[in-house]
Amino acid sequence: MRVQSLTLAAASAALLTPTTVPAAAHRIEQEPVVWREGAVTAADLLARARDCTQVSRGRYRSDDGTPADIPVCGTRDAVFWKADMDIDCDGRPTARCNRRTDPLFSDMTAYQQADGRHLSAERLPYIVVPMASRIWNHRDHGVRGGSVAAVVYRDRVQYAVVGDVGPHDIIGEASYATARGLGIQPDPRGGGTASGVTYIVFKDSQVKPIEDHAAAVATGERLARMFVRGK
Repeated sequence: MRVQSLTLAAASAALLTPTTVPAAAHRIEQEPVVWREGAVTAADLLARARDCTQVSRGRYRSDDGTPADIPVCGTRDAVFWKADMDIDCDGRPTARCNRRTDPLFSDMTAYQQADGRHLSAERLPYIVVPMASRIWNHRDHGVRGGSVAAVVYRDRVQYAVVGDVGPHDIIGEASYATARGLGIQPDPRGGGTASGVTYIVFKDSQVKPIEDHAAAVATGERLARMFVRGK
């Protein structure tokens, strides 16, 4: 059961004033890399994330009403968790993400593009992290808007950014584009997958502007190589 993501923007929308950026900046928004196997494979990443040193104080639920049995694990360079994937279709309305296609749709995301617009879940691969709480405060571990993540499902790796914030006690959610890139049904009404997704977020990484997916892929591949080597 998907729970609607919370957005920091809802509390601060009145303080946000879109800035003017050069027209060239708008061209950064690209179709996501649907899938290609890079130098670091899904098997490489999963092997490195096999053992869990828990860094969260408590554990998360995958959905409302399910057991709280998902820890956030950590290494020197990354945090990771293994969960389901619910589909986040929030952000700018598009053909596949809007109030008609998604009954829980919100036109805001916690983080915005360089031009002040909210992210596009249909076009930008991003993941959702739980809001800071006593269970775990992602900011204490170098995780913030634009942090780079490697999302692994079966034999596929999708690089993404942290783009939205969700409920304080639930984990395991990513954008329409992330799911599509991993071969997961991206429909916000009945898509996603009940298990088998590993989310690896690289500490103190950040893509600016957040919508530059090519930069997220390049940074992700570099940090993934370091992660699997333990360096």
